[in-house]
Amino acid sequence: MSRIAYVNGQYRPLSEPLIEVEDRGYQFADAIYEVWGVEKGALLDNEGHFARLERSLGELKIKPPFSRVALMTILKEVQRRNRLRDGLLYLQVSRGVAPRDHAFPVYARPVVVITAKRVDPALVATRAATGIAVVSVPETRWARCDIKSVGLLPNVLAKQAAREAGAFEAWFVDADGFVMEGTSSNAWIVDSAGVLRTQPLSNRILHGVTRATLMRIAAEHQMKVEERPFTLAEALAAREAYISSATNAAIPVVRIDGRQIGDGKPGPVARALRDAYFGAATAQS
Repeated sequence: MSRIAYVNGQYRPLSEPLIEVEDRGYQFADAIYEVWGVEKGALLDNEGHFARLERSLGELKIKPPFSRVALMTILKEVQRRNRLRDGLLYLQVSRGVAPRDHAFPVYARPVVVITAKRVDPALVATRAATGIAVVSVPETRWARCDIKSVGLLPNVLAKQAAREAGAFEAWFVDADGFVMEGTSSNAWIVDSAGVLRTQPLSNRILHGVTRATLMRIAAEHQMKVEERPFTLAEALAAREAYISSATNAAIPVVRIDGRQIGDGKPGPVARALRDAYFGAATAQS
């Protein structure tokens, strides 16, 4: 079955031309996106994804094209048409189509695209069971990483650097040696005192929906969590490290820049958080 996309009111095969040349998302990366994880047919962390979507639209002064109820109806229809049980739903909203000019157009209407992608749950489970490697790269992104913008070229280059190094993910490290986040994930460690640490929310990192759910789960399980920066050196000396994202939930990191973390195996904290996450996120949906 061919993949089906929603494009401005129509459900069309993904193989057909879908986007106009003067769409501002294509011309300027003047667009935002959101990604819902789907597990066993359920959309995970709905409230968090809708809230972040609305925030990103507001930061770019793009009027929401739909109500939450209408958008959920379309998301579920894309899911149905693609027979998606495990994977992700990708939503992109651009400012619209207009003659090329840097200033906002007066009359453009937002362009909405939604696609579905299957993910093999067995592959993700294997990744969680064995752990992943990450590499560190210099922070080269713009100053509004909190907006889920489609302007992701630095992330693309960093992810490619990770692939070429035989790693799964790259962590951006600022000029002071602090780990910011991954190219498509938030970064965490369990430090030498057993404290779960991750960067505090700011304009310098994406406000991860999965990150927020994991923080709540950790608190419910009486785990000590601190939104406090950690250096690359602290990550290398940590008991555990892991990443969080909508696609992967919590995935242990067992090597950073080729150096073993802890005993080189997925740790108990990341495993416990991952196990608890799916039940909590599905219940919320």
